[in-house]
Amino acid sequence: MTRNQRTNETDVVVIGGGTGGYSTALRAAGLGLSVVLAERDKVGGTCLHRGCIPSKAMLHAAELVDGIAEARERWGVKAVLESVDWPALVATRDDVVTRNHRGVQARLAHANVEVVAGSAELTGPRGVRIEGYGEVVARRGIVLATGSRPRMPPGPATDGRRVVTSDDALFAPGLPDSVLVLGGGAIGVEYASLHRSMGARVTLVEAADRLVPLEDADVSRHLTRGLKRRGIEVQAGTRLLEAALLDDGVRATLRTPRGETRTVQARRLLVAVGRVPVTDGLGLAAAGLATDERGYVAPADWSRLETAVPGIHVVGDLLPPPSLGLAHASFAEGMLVAEALAGLRPVPVDYEAVPRVTYSAPQTAAVGLTEAGARDAGHDVVVNTMPLTAVAKGMVHGQGGMVKVVAERGGRVLGVHLVGPHVSEMVAESQLIVGWEAEPLDVAQHIHPHPTLSEAVGESFLTLAGRGLHQQA
Repeated sequence: MTRNQRTNETDVVVIGGGTGGYSTALRAAGLGLSVVLAERDKVGGTCLHRGCIPSKAMLHAAELVDGIAEARERWGVKAVLESVDWPALVATRDDVVTRNHRGVQARLAHANVEVVAGSAELTGPRGVRIEGYGEVVARRGIVLATGSRPRMPPGPATDGRRVVTSDDALFAPGLPDSVLVLGGGAIGVEYASLHRSMGARVTLVEAADRLVPLEDADVSRHLTRGLKRRGIEVQAGTRLLEAALLDDGVRATLRTPRGETRTVQARRLLVAVGRVPVTDGLGLAAAGLATDERGYVAPADWSRLETAVPGIHVVGDLLPPPSLGLAHASFAEGMLVAEALAGLRPVPVDYEAVPRVTYSAPQTAAVGLTEAGARDAGHDVVVNTMPLTAVAKGMVHGQGGMVKVVAERGGRVLGVHLVGPHVSEMVAESQLIVGWEAEPLDVAQHIHPHPTLSEAVGESFLTLAGRGLHQQA
């Protein structure tokens, strides 16, 4: 369908063209709805242009750098790293982003989504005013997908050189020889890993008592061990008291878990302490909406991600927990909302079955409840933890890691937690296991290829089913 030019109406208006917004637009258009998508920056959003895609491109380059050292030191391959050509690396990264951006633009155009460049604000429950375009009425509904921005603690403002956030860290000039990373969640850990691979001295500071505090405690322990083995200084339970700008970097004062203070000096302070929803200028009040105390726009109906104002839906980083603020979750949210607007009955997003990945070295990947979370929820649990080095391919990689399975006693699998090389590519089967409420015996009867890292997953389930070959229950 096409937009009614005479009355300036359309079926759906999407505000924000990131992963949640453009997935909504594409699915709605595929279901025969007319769609106007307003985006004030570039379609693809933070994930494509400043986050997921460029950072993973850089982390791939970091893996290649680490591989040269491993080849020389462990395998006798006399390889030498001459240098990192930063401009060439950046050019390759930007080419990957550009090609992805063009692909999204082409897909939207092919689907007849009308993409409008400009800021948008709500004028009522069905009205949206778009900068340079005018007001448009949404017959079916409006989708809010404006995303998030980095949270900044008190202290020096970002300057793109000495103080950066996860949004601009990749675009800061050159490779610093020392970095203080503030925040030990997935983003902070990834950037700490990247800079260490590129030769920087890295201090990683986390206020909680451990890294990736939302993940299983054993995941945190194995991850911390792997990062320290690579030479990253990990300071958990530590807070930033103040930071002072120097001509050539930053001097930070930290408070340790024992209440002592220490000073760290680095060329760059990289702030990765979380993200906050972007709702400024969105005109929520005009539609009868407001944010909660944390800044989120909470849905009244999670099965449709619909707010208290009928016809206005929310996807992506505007959603509070249990939404995870992950790009792949926002794809699912966008498709769900589009199908709801088209009159279908979509299956709600099962947030417990959404994979969570940290793309550092070592990587982490998880689906479902942690052991502590399962016990807190009242489950009588059984747990199996297996080192990756218990299987031959794990010995080949030689980077340690583990598989941990949390299950109900005599019942379904509640969570699967992985640490080690390439585990981001191993987590998909765990999503199916948790999402389909499989029991250990259901998984144990399926054969994993030998020799692979995934054998450790299979062996964990064999052990829980009482059939372990290389590990006893």
